[in-house]
Amino acid sequence: MSVDVMDEEWLLSVEQVRSLLEWIRGHAGADRSVYAFMLTVAEQALRPGEARALRVRDVMLPEGDGGQLTARHRGVAREIPLQPRFVEFLRHWIDEAGLREGDLLFPGRRGGPLSASVYQQVWEQAQEAVLPRDERFSWRLGEPISILRESCLVEWLRMGISSFAVAELAGVTPDWLALRYPHCFRREDADIDWDRLAKAMALPELKR
Repeated sequence: MSVDVMDEEWLLSVEQVRSLLEWIRGHAGADRSVYAFMLTVAEQALRPGEARALRVRDVMLPEGDGGQLTARHRGVAREIPLQPRFVEFLRHWIDEAGLREGDLLFPGRRGGPLSASVYQQVWEQAQEAVLPRDERFSWRLGEPISILRESCLVEWLRMGISSFAVAELAGVTPDWLALRYPHCFRREDADIDWDRLAKAMALPELKR
């Protein structure tokens, strides 16, 4: 399995993601779906294409409780749990936008799919406005929106969530995570008790 490595310095910090989304919320203009769409990509680690395809019927939003989102990739569906805070956000969004069960969750201006060129333009403007533009960081400008998903996945791994759980939520395999984000799996600083390990792994002596 060949997977391109995502170096740690390419990822966005939690603070940077928060600042980018805050800027987008105040500058999306008539394209109201853009902020809700990007927030969902960032918080639920969805592929942009998965988020664009979501319909209102794909989310279960019980009042005052956790919910569930059904994402689909290449014909395979997976269930993603939603925290009560995000459930309330989506409930408010659906009500504010006047969406019905069969509608796209993040529609474009005319009700069809949200245009990639529209949200990409807003995203590029947000990067220009928010991210550092000094010599050290300016090369990061122009990253696609999928960096929000990547940064979320790495944050989950850093929090100690099992790679198997992260893989299931993201619709990938644990092997893919290890190859994509090797810095999350390094253990150079681990304190290994080699004597104890040797005793535990010792084979019984062979009789001659």
